[in-house]
Amino acid sequence: MAGGNDMNIDMIRAAAARLNGHARRTPFLSSPFLDEIAGRRVFVKAECLQHTGSFKFRGGWAAVSALTDAQRSAGVIAFSSGNHAQGVALAARMHGAPAVIIMPSNAPAVKIANTRALGAEVVLYDRATEDREEIGDRLSAARNLTLIRPYDEPEVIAGQGTCGLEIAAQAAEAGVSEAEVLVCCGGGGLTSGIAIATKADAPGLRVRPCEPQGFDDVARSLAAGTIQRNATAEGSICDAIVTPQPGEITFPIMHALCGPGIAVSDAECLHAMALAFHRLRIVVEPGGAAALAAALFHGAALQGETVIAVATGGNVDAATFIRALDTYPI
Repeated sequence: MAGGNDMNIDMIRAAAARLNGHARRTPFLSSPFLDEIAGRRVFVKAECLQHTGSFKFRGGWAAVSALTDAQRSAGVIAFSSGNHAQGVALAARMHGAPAVIIMPSNAPAVKIANTRALGAEVVLYDRATEDREEIGDRLSAARNLTLIRPYDEPEVIAGQGTCGLEIAAQAAEAGVSEAEVLVCCGGGGLTSGIAIATKADAPGLRVRPCEPQGFDDVARSLAAGTIQRNATAEGSICDAIVTPQPGEITFPIMHALCGPGIAVSDAECLHAMALAFHRLRIVVEPGGAAALAAALFHGAALQGETVIAVATGGNVDAATFIRALDTYPI
């Protein structure tokens, strides 16, 4: 697929054209109750309402739709804890392409089940002892599959960047020309895509990556100016955004365009999940709530009167969602 040097706003606009009529233009939500907690205006971009329950459908469709007919016929392969898996699986099914998805054996059961239900072949691995990239490279070579990486792939970044085009347009519709855009960040595909899009269409918006405490590799990398790795791959309920390190393609984009990262606790993410349900009536998974948690509970790290938080995904097991509601009743 495309090389990293090809990443630009034109690719995002092209991806938006291919996604037109297939992806949802997700709503831009607000609540006076959330504004009061945050001490500023809060808008929530509800990507949890996207097809498959997360923004990942955008990148999956953009990548699969950019393949040749021969590549689609042979099939695609992806690795993911669940959201990229489902996005690629649905996009592949809609294009008539076979899909193999490599998932950690301890991924939320609902994500594994949904990926299989979308017609993909699921290959499970041990996140602590096995390397998903090695498995992906081996299977793609053996079966002539095209590997669609979850974030370090220009067409995927382009698809995720279409969310940024929508944020720019919706902010303008709401009369917002200056704000910080908080993005739940794993490898940086969505963060870098939104940063490219908003730089072009809404330069008064500044993107800030949000990560779990202890897994803030992007924040540490931005501060150091070089890619930093996480010490471990497990230990946070925010499975969707726990990655080893920022991507080789995404990090330079984030370093050039993003403000400092923000780290949030698991407890803050659970609290944000409960507030999103009570005040906005949306279901958000822990990793998908990191940006809202930063907006609500890390106001001292923010600038300006308005913040936009991307609720990136809603694929949460019932037990975890009930835990959030029981821990933080209204």
